[in-house]
Amino acid sequence: MATVLDIALIITSVGLVLSVILQSKGAGLGGLTGADTGGVFTARRGIERVLFWVTIGLSVIFFGLVITIIIIIR
Repeated sequence: MATVLDIALIITSVGLVLSVILQSKGAGLGGLTGADTGGVFTARRGIERVLFWVTIGLSVIFFGLVITIIIIIR
């Protein structure tokens, strides 16, 4: 059981790191290609909105897995 949780934690953490990197400091996905969006606060649309919610979901799963692993080890 602990091995399965460890593997799930590794996969979730890699996904979380990738989703945070893709957000590119809040500049939107246009920042990856060098395009300037011109504003600090922009509305999240399309893939940016999905990426935002995926990041939140992965962080909740990550913390849930960590707490579960701590409880099992105890």
